[in-house]
Amino acid sequence: MVKMIYPAYVHLGDKKHAHGVTLPDFNGCFTSADNYIDLPASVQEAVELHFEGENLSIPVPSDINELEKTGEYEGGVWMLVNIDLNKLKTKPMRLNVSLPSHIVKQMDDFAIENHLTRSALIVKATEKYLNSH
Repeated sequence: MVKMIYPAYVHLGDKKHAHGVTLPDFNGCFTSADNYIDLPASVQEAVELHFEGENLSIPVPSDINELEKTGEYEGGVWMLVNIDLNKLKTKPMRLNVSLPSHIVKQMDDFAIENHLTRSALIVKATEKYLNSH
């Protein structure tokens, strides 16, 4: 599982207003939650939606000290959020891969039995392998 900690700027809410969150590293990505404890899950969901079907590169987390120097963030508080990058669904990239024919046959048989496409099987198998190491 690949996780990275990103800064999130929280505009604190009150009884009538939700807590708003700006994510400086994800241009145009923001979210909100009524309860402070729900903010990390809300941020994860917002980032996942931000990447859905897009061909975006995953940014390196910014330094909060550098962000504060810009003067853009006032009246709120910083929060560090652990984002699971494995859940991001970016636009598919076409690959040309050469595999032994007997492996392709086994893949296709397994994919058909499990109602998957060949590509879906490759993604699931690769994710499982990467998460186990």
